[in-house]
Amino acid sequence: QVQLVESGGGSVQTGGSLRLSCTASGYHRGGYFGVGGWFRQAPGKEREGIATINSDGSTNYADSVKGRFTISKDNAKNSLYLHMNSLRPEDTAVYYCAANTRSLRVTCDLGTAVCSSYFNYWGQGTQVTVSS
Repeated sequence: QVQLVESGGGSVQTGGSLRLSCTASGYHRGGYFGVGGWFRQAPGKEREGIATINSDGSTNYADSVKGRFTISKDNAKNSLYLHMNSLRPEDTAVYYCAANTRSLRVTCDLGTAVCSSYFNYWGQGTQVTVSS
């Protein structure tokens, strides 16, 4: 069983930055993040995919975060990261990391809930609050 643990959430003011980390552990053959993803869920809204990184390092972003957020991973540390800059109040949400251990590439509609079905392991979530 694979466990994912996020860290790095918190409260910042508009325009601030945060870096979220996600570390994988548990028994699994091969890399944990065949594809890694970050999702978020705001109160009263569906969970939406915001960024994915494939095994070859290629990345994709939802339009709402493009140019402000950067997803990265360190396979040696079994870790996934999300660097968030120019944060806005509408970025306030619980952020979840996710792993697809079965595929090397995922193509899905980020900014919607559709991408969730492509990932088989999830972290517990970390709160990000952006105040104006």
